[in-house]
Amino acid sequence: MNWENLRHWRLEEVENASELILDKADSSVNVLDNEVLTELEQIVEHFEQEPPQALMISSAKKAGFLAGADISEFQNLKTHEQVIEKLQRGQNLFLRFERLKCPTVALIHGHCLGGGMELALACDYRVVDPSRDCRLGLPEVKLGIHPGYGGAVRLPRLIEGDQALQLMLSGRMVDGKAAKRLGMADIAVHPRYFRDAGLAIVAKGKAARKPSFKNNLLSLPPLRALVGSMAAKQVAKKARRDHYPAPYRIIDFWKQNPRGQESAYRAEAESVASLFDGDNSRRAIENLVRIFLLDKELKGESKKANFEGGHVHVVGAGVMGGDIAAWCALSGFRVTLQDAKPEFIAPAIQRAHKLFKRKLKSTHLINAAMDRLIPDPNAYGVPEADLVIEAITEKLEAKQGLYAALEPRMKSSAVLATNTSSLPLEQLSEGLARPERLVGIHFFNPVALMQLVEVVRGSNTSDEVVNLALSFVGRIKKLPLEVKSSPGFLVNRVLMAYLGEAMKIYQEGVPPALIDELAEQIGMPMGPIELSDTVGLDICQAVAEEMISAFGGESSDVVSKHIEEGNLGRKSGQGFYKWSKGKAVKPKVSSAGHNRKEISDRMLYMMLNESVQCLAEGVVLNADSLDMGMIFGTGFPPFLGGPMQYIRSQGIEATSDRIAGLESDVGERFAAKPGWNELKL
Repeated sequence: MNWENLRHWRLEEVENASELILDKADSSVNVLDNEVLTELEQIVEHFEQEPPQALMISSAKKAGFLAGADISEFQNLKTHEQVIEKLQRGQNLFLRFERLKCPTVALIHGHCLGGGMELALACDYRVVDPSRDCRLGLPEVKLGIHPGYGGAVRLPRLIEGDQALQLMLSGRMVDGKAAKRLGMADIAVHPRYFRDAGLAIVAKGKAARKPSFKNNLLSLPPLRALVGSMAAKQVAKKARRDHYPAPYRIIDFWKQNPRGQESAYRAEAESVASLFDGDNSRRAIENLVRIFLLDKELKGESKKANFEGGHVHVVGAGVMGGDIAAWCALSGFRVTLQDAKPEFIAPAIQRAHKLFKRKLKSTHLINAAMDRLIPDPNAYGVPEADLVIEAITEKLEAKQGLYAALEPRMKSSAVLATNTSSLPLEQLSEGLARPERLVGIHFFNPVALMQLVEVVRGSNTSDEVVNLALSFVGRIKKLPLEVKSSPGFLVNRVLMAYLGEAMKIYQEGVPPALIDELAEQIGMPMGPIELSDTVGLDICQAVAEEMISAFGGESSDVVSKHIEEGNLGRKSGQGFYKWSKGKAVKPKVSSAGHNRKEISDRMLYMMLNESVQCLAEGVVLNADSLDMGMIFGTGFPPFLGGPMQYIRSQGIEATSDRIAGLESDVGERFAAKPGWNELKL
């Protein structure tokens, strides 16, 4: 075989073994695209004829072992047969690899996901890096499909069947230590010792694994059916079958293939292919794949500049400021946290310790993160900080007064950022000597869970500072969305329109539980009434008043009444719902006498209408950015693709006609917003 003709693979001879190294040309990461698979087929054919003594497979990429299949290639699959053909090609190749007459081992660092994980599972052994940077998993369910190159067959054979099921259902990635503990890996060792570990383990010969006692039990149909049914109930709490069929197909496949026989590979391919058959299911896959690709594009925005600073100073140790400081410390920054008194900072430090314990596990890593988070009531960190984040009360005068004290003490190269949720940067920057260095970095609550961060460009903000803010958001592993400074920016503006319409529906006599039920049937992760209670009715009203001041409208009397009575929602134990142990107590309600479709449409189309106006006003850069902001900021149903994608799928004319119908039936607030006539998708 002429190895010099290969673009993506090379072979190195080491002691008693050969090392096959993947180094995809013209790419910073390895993916299993058509070219890579074609070359691997040639390599496997060669090894079938001339097997080495042992074979190690590794990656030359710093980013990791193998990121998976080339997702963009799935967008070209149009028929059931095309899906089957593509999957069986991968399955057959990995089966041939598995059956090589020599022992094989995968040397895994960085990411090993999807098709990359399936290739690793086809090896006899796996050696992994124990660090947190090593991530293994089968995340296909997040794209609306499930493993199709044999992963759904092999993983339940390798580890406990119920644990394999949960990993596939969640799409969760595990680090190297966890992979070793679960049985996904045989050795966890620093990459500098990979070759030694690989040589030692292949010296044992081909792996001979017997099913565990637990897996033998789980092969019994009654027990397997019970575990599968329990898993389906858990999935149903998070995802409806008609919105996200993939996890339910995983459960069905798992129940029907207890021992992973040869026939299971065909069943796996058929199961994945069937997800492409229905119009709704195929559309969901297309939208989820689009979101995955857009996510990579948005994260690419953080590379326009390089925020090299290592010190962040946060002013305001309340829930938002304290949690922002904790997340920055978790991400490796040295953080000084300022508030008026030490006792105001103490609760934030306690919350940070809980976060670090949950995320880091290891005592020395937790202690290191705690060392990076420094209480600073006297603001000693300001002159040293590369980024100062203000997260105090939403009052213009208070923020301007703080800036007047901060700016003279800051480095000339430092960035001043505000976490304001609604105040225009043009007003906030009045009085600043360097208004071009003020930018909005707007986090959402809870900081640790919400991936989206709005990077707000004021009319005075320089391109350099915007790009540095985008880079900073990327460094803390959040999703940056550039927005224009305007009341509410994108997320809060559209969200308040949605919540406001829900309040009007409530005032018309529709029970809160029914409103929430219908919103969740649309695909929202939480109904608007429960969301209002969760955020806090006082906070909702404050943001609503900002929106009303800017765009007109009326405040909700019912919200004001709750606030006057001290019923602020979850944090007070009572709002629209009574709250018990952190959960809303919802009575069962009937929809009799209520027009379910009209109620659903009023909530959905209010968001669509407001989104069109935001796009027309240039609040976001383009329709794709708007969709990503709404999905990751408001929970707009991912399977629908975002407001603009939904309008595209329904047709602009049909969508605007429905809004006109709602204007006629409900009122003039549904009048088409500016932007519909010029909308091009």
